[in-house]
Amino acid sequence: MTSTVLSRAMSGTINPPLLPLPDRVMELLSELGSPPRLAAHLRAVHDVAHQLVDWVEQHYPTVIFDREAVLFGAATHDVGKSVHLAELSGPGSAHEEAGQALLLGHGISPELARFAATHASWADASVGLEDLMVSLADKIWKNKRVPDLEDLVVARLAEATGRAAWEEFIALDGVLACIGDESDQRLAFQASFPICN
Repeated sequence: MTSTVLSRAMSGTINPPLLPLPDRVMELLSELGSPPRLAAHLRAVHDVAHQLVDWVEQHYPTVIFDREAVLFGAATHDVGKSVHLAELSGPGSAHEEAGQALLLGHGISPELARFAATHASWADASVGLEDLMVSLADKIWKNKRVPDLEDLVVARLAEATGRAAWEEFIALDGVLACIGDESDQRLAFQASFPICN
């Protein structure tokens, strides 16, 4: 049974308004008995991922990517912290491999489960635009700018459009600044939920 606090973190009416997590993800988090703070974090990152994919679709209609994969990846990227609770409030990367294994064990396809493992390793050559967007959402939700990651996104956009990288950087910088402006509200939302159930 899902606690009221976990339910509110995943889909409750809140300020700032954040999109609810997808039903499939809410069911998984409920089944795992995930901490409400983890659900709140996943919801904030998922909402930011929505903003990013909407922006890419609007400004880069020729860029081909899997929108639903990005949204699912953002909504589940840290699910391994359900097992590695200490990483909710401290450093650590054990949740990455554990999260991927957890998703696979719950019948999630490898194509979707991979984001739990790739969201912190964007420099790998096999990482696609979807992985980069999940990583970017996981940083910019709290207004953390990571130049190496942003440069990789800019390079993918420039490659797709044929425009100069500096033009794509200016465009991306603008949207990230706007998203980052709301970070204090998202951080306060996450902090309002307990780490423990």
